[in-house]
Amino acid sequence: MKTTYANLAVKLLRDAAVFFRNVGEQNDHLREQMLDNAGVYEQVADLLEVDPLGEMDLEQQRPN
Repeated sequence: MKTTYANLAVKLLRDAAVFFRNVGEQNDHLREQMLDNAGVYEQVADLLEVDPLGEMDLEQQRPN
């Protein structure tokens, strides 16, 4: 079976999101941070699925 690097990255990101959620469920002090992490990983996975070669201008993302 073959897969693309992008598909593999999507799977790894989604698995990491599940991990962060599990950690958050087990630790009240880390819950909010872990749920935030999970959300970011899922957003990046979504971006990769929709447009694996898409680009983001990181210079515009930085706070002044």
